[in-house]
Amino acid sequence: MKKIISFLLVTAAFPVLVTGQSGRVFDNLSMKSQILKMDRKYAVYLPPDYESSERSYPVLYLLHGGGDDQTGWVQFGEVMHITDKAINEGKSTPMIIVMPDASAGRRGYFNSMKGDFQYEDFFFREFIPFIEKTYRIRAEKQFRAVAGLSMGGGGSFLYALHHPEMFAAACPLSASVRTGSSDRARLSAADTAGLTTEQVSNYLNQHNALYLIENMPDDQRTAVRWYIDCGDDDFLFEGNSLMHIAMRKKEIPHEYRVRDGGHTWQYWREALPEVLGFISAAFHR
Repeated sequence: MKKIISFLLVTAAFPVLVTGQSGRVFDNLSMKSQILKMDRKYAVYLPPDYESSERSYPVLYLLHGGGDDQTGWVQFGEVMHITDKAINEGKSTPMIIVMPDASAGRRGYFNSMKGDFQYEDFFFREFIPFIEKTYRIRAEKQFRAVAGLSMGGGGSFLYALHHPEMFAAACPLSASVRTGSSDRARLSAADTAGLTTEQVSNYLNQHNALYLIENMPDDQRTAVRWYIDCGDDDFLFEGNSLMHIAMRKKEIPHEYRVRDGGHTWQYWREALPEVLGFISAAFHR
């Protein structure tokens, strides 16, 4: 598997920096979270003309999968090489790509059921405002998108469904999708201790993408541009197929792709140029 070579700047003042054709990637940045009471790492891709211009850019929040961290899309997804190429060929608008770490503390992009680890609150109340203050970003819905793979694909679905006012486009890849049938069976007594049956049901419903699609208000059907992609050999194929069917029934406009492949970085690297093009079209509409 081809990997990007990282050049380490070993100083106390600078993070890890990966250099490529024209863009730049910093993959060991961090910020302090008051909500999570810890430092949170992230990586960021800056487009080729970021340093030489004074313009503000649209932003893509690109989420990693389970078992990875903020460096996944950099090291294995080749985000810098692929994005540079797409921009240089005119297939993608220059954009900032932000890759948060959802592996530390507890794995995942959502608030815990008991409210003792509020990652989604952190993401929307602290992380996005921090990123938009730190970088020259166009901080409107029209210029903000979310995408991700596997666990991050599930995060992409639910972030856009929970906050359709925040994103112009969402692109879940090989998404981990809860179908509801086995959610309750996975819960232990410790998970639900002190919670009522209604509280547990409400939480599960709000984290079930199929439930949210089936119960989406009609005035939100076109709020987000959707691009869904999952390989025909992927073990998560069923959940993605059910999302496509539910969106068709609900008449929610979306693009749905099934290509030859499985749950692999090769599949996601091949998907990324199409994602960048789709998101660019959403930014320009």
